[in-house]
Parts: sequence; structure tokens; C-alpha cells
Amino acid sequence: MSGAGRMDPISLEVMRHGFAAVAEEMNANLVRSAYSPNIKERRDCSSALFDAEGEMVSQAESIPVHLGAMPFSVRAAIRHAGSFVAGDVLVLNDPYSGGAHLPDITFVSPVFNGERLIAFVANRAHHADVGGKEPGSVAGDAVEIYQEGLRIPVIRLWKAGELDRELLSLILLNVRTPDERWGDLRAQYAACQTGMERLLAVVERRGVDRVLQGMAAVLDYSERRMRTEMQRIPDGEATFEDVLDDDGIESRPIRLAVTVAVRGDEVVVDFRAADRQAAGPINAVQAVTASATYFAVRALTDPDIPANAGCYRPIRLVTRPGTVVDAVAPAPVVGGNLETAQRIVDVVVGAWSKIVPKRAIAACQGTMNNVAIGGTDPRTGRAYTLYETIGGGYGASSSGDGEDGIHSHMTNTLNTPIEAVETAYPLRIERYELIRGSGGDGEHRGGMGIRRDIRVLGHDARVSLLTDRRRNAPYGVNGGRPGRTGRNVLLRVGGEGVLPAKTSMTVRAGEAISIETPGGGGYGSVDRRAQEAVERDRREGRV
Repeated sequence: MSGAGRMDPISLEVMRHGFAAVAEEMNANLVRSAYSPNIKERRDCSSALFDAEGEMVSQAESIPVHLGAMPFSVRAAIRHAGSFVAGDVLVLNDPYSGGAHLPDITFVSPVFNGERLIAFVANRAHHADVGGKEPGSVAGDAVEIYQEGLRIPVIRLWKAGELDRELLSLILLNVRTPDERWGDLRAQYAACQTGMERLLAVVERRGVDRVLQGMAAVLDYSERRMRTEMQRIPDGEATFEDVLDDDGIESRPIRLAVTVAVRGDEVVVDFRAADRQAAGPINAVQAVTASATYFAVRALTDPDIPANAGCYRPIRLVTRPGTVVDAVAPAPVVGGNLETAQRIVDVVVGAWSKIVPKRAIAACQGTMNNVAIGGTDPRTGRAYTLYETIGGGYGASSSGDGEDGIHSHMTNTLNTPIEAVETAYPLRIERYELIRGSGGDGEHRGGMGIRRDIRVLGHDARVSLLTDRRRNAPYGVNGGRPGRTGRNVLLRVGGEGVLPAKTSMTVRAGEAISIETPGGGGYGSVDRRAQEAVERDRREGRV
């Protein structure tokens, strides 16, 4: 801790909530201004405030996988730019230069008070298409990053307030839905403007030196709370491993192993035993692994600790380049951010539960169930791309049953409303329901998964699925039973066929895909389940 960030408690709280409000309003404006259902309905975007050194000060409580990785993007922008002027906006998505995966485009804007650089505002949004071999840029069978879409290094898309239209044309020429992309890019730009205006309003009220002192104080405050929480946990070391079903290319499972060591007021999370990077698109860059690790440790200690760079100072991450959790170019990585991030949380939680068993939680569904559909809309003759994730069962814990049909861990998006899908795309949602009995049995039962059937209307469409937990079930803990695995099915006239967990294919007009998502794992022996809960399970059809 720096010591320079000390501030009286009342002023600290005022500053902390003021910084949080900057990030939250940025994100609210991004959602309101976006064009694509993926952002305006599902809210697949995040915003944050950083100090002048690129340390995250506050975040909008939105998508965990974005927020833990976004500092890598901001630091990459600072390194690349060297210097800034007012009105600059840097844009990037390259996973090997500070990004996470190509659909996530990050905006970074400097904030000046007069001629003094005092901070950065940044946001990240998942774009429904950034080019590549498949609509939606989520190819389940990609073998190199060049198949996944347009790689954008750190570029100044706005220079001193002026849009570089040549660079914009280059980006829009390489995507399937340029009007929607430009609308979402403008929404991100507007969010940056909101962040700058709100922070400068705080500066006007409090004074620039007081605001900068407040940023340092907020970071030190989070660090103190995290270190205090760590000291309440007994020193210890534990290992845990789990697998991804496959990588979309080879059928073998992909192993993730971690050792967690709590030592005093710090924790070391060591992933060096993870499998080497895979041929298919489930490799995670280090930024994604860091993001998932930070999320898991914060959730397992005290989730009320303000999430910022100070909170993460006591966490040391160790990886080995060339592995599935620290991939090197040109490995495909779109699923690392989506699927492997979920499994990273599973193994960190599993190891942690051996050190502090009372904090154990059974595995959640362990997948984002990514669906991308694209083609030519017969109603308009124009290209479209749908991207969405689907919720599933939440893991049970010592405090109760897991929630049914929700997004968990590294994704925090909303449901895509049926009305939004059917209005925007030539698709029909024919079935959307909880899967009875899919949660793992136990003293506390895991949450139920979801079935969602999507029919293609009036045209042939390309469909990509990037899913997991189709072979290896979400684990239970302390005697709880695993949740049910998921299933992907192609529904044709007169029959159905089970689809791989990760695939890209053509679905003909009138055919449908059915996504059945996993249930959460159970907690504790089923023999200890209260009779009242057993009767409720039967009454509600949960068994």
C-alpha cells in the first residue's frame, strides 16, 4: 500500500461512490445508445474508470470476464500511444495485444484537466460480428485466430477529436453487418464522452488534487480489505483439476489444473500444470485467466470489497506461456474468453473449498452456451448476425439451493427476449423452458438448466455453437450429486440429431436447433435434504 492514499472515512466513501457512479453512468449510456440486441438487450458490455497510470479505480458491475481483463487493454493502449492529447480515442480487440477475444472491442479515452492527464475512461462491448469464417465470429471449429475475425491493434480511431474515416472504413468493410457495428461503435464513443464529463464534474466540485488523492485512497482501501480478509483464512495449499469436454477439433478432454496457496495476507494461484494450448478455439490469453482468477478470489472472500486494482494486489497469478490458460499467437481464442474462463473459476473454487470447506459451492453450469446464427434476412435482403448466450443451473451451497436458469460466474448478461429475437431476425423461438430434474440432488439442490429451441425461417443459415459440459457434468460438493450435462440437437422434419458441443454448420430453412443447458451441482448428501424441501421438489416437478 502506498500510504499516500489515506483519507478520512467520510471523504473516502463520497469519492468511492462518485467514481463508481462515473462507470455506472458510462455503461448505462452505452446500453441505451447501442444498436444490436446483444448490447441493448443482453447488456454484453462493461465500463470502468482508470487512473493516469492505468490502474482500475472503479467499474460498472456488469460482465466479470470483461472487467478483470480490461486493465490489460488500458495498459496496452498507454504503452502503444506514448502520449495523448484531448479528444484521442484508442480502440483495440487483439487478444495478443491487451484484448481478450476478437468480438470484444475496447475503447480507451484519456481525461484531461486543462493540459494535465488525470485519468482514463474505458469500455468494452461484445460485437455480434467482427468478420471471420463464420457469422457471429464464434466459429466452433477455428484452428487459428485469422479465422476468427478482424484483429484490431491499438489504433487511434479518433485523433484529437477527429474521426479517422479511413480506419473506420477498413473496419466496417470486414464485418457482415456494418450499419449495426457503426451504431455500436458510436455508442461506445458516446459512453467515453459521458465518462469524461462525469469525472470532470467531480473534479470541478472537489478539486483535481483531492480527486487524485481519492483515487489512490480507494485503491489502498480495497487492498486493506482484501488483505484483512486473507488473514482470516488459514494458511494452506490445495490443488484441483477439471476438464473441458474438447476443443472442437479433437475429441480428447482439455485438462485445467490449479494449485492455490494462501500465505498470510496473500494468495498464489498457479496454473502451470494446465494442458498445452489446444488446436481449437478454447485457448485463453493471460488477461482472461487473470480476470477469472480475480473474480473467483473476490467472490470467495468478500464480494463487497470494491473491485479495483487495489483489490487484486494480494493475488499473484502464475501461468506458463503456450498453455490453454496462457496462449500464444496464432492460437484461436474466442472460446477461451467464453468457455475456458468458466472452467478456470470452477477449478479455483474447487481448490479454495479444500482450504475453507464452509465456503464451498458446487459447480454452476460451467458454460456460456454460445449460439451464433447468421445469413441473409429474406425480409430485407440484408445480412444479419445473432449472438447470444443461454443461462443454466447455478450450483448449490451450504446456504441453500442453486438458482434456476441464470447466467453464472464470468458472464452476467441478461436473457435475450423472445420478442427482440423475432423482431430483429428471421428466427422463431419455439420453446423456452426450465429442464425439470436437471439440477444435482443433495441436501441443497443445484439449479435447473434451460431448453431453448430456435427455428430458422425462410432461408438457410450458418449456425455456430460453442458450448461445454456436454460430456463432463458440473460437480457436486460435500456429497452432493452432479448436475445434468447439456445437449445440442438439430430438429428436422421427421427426426433429430445430436450435435457436437462445438461446431459450425448450415441449418436449412424450417429446421431448428435445440440447446439444453446443464444443471448446477448439488451440495451435501441427499439424505439430509429436509422433508419440506423434498415435498416441494415433487410438487414443483423438480425431480
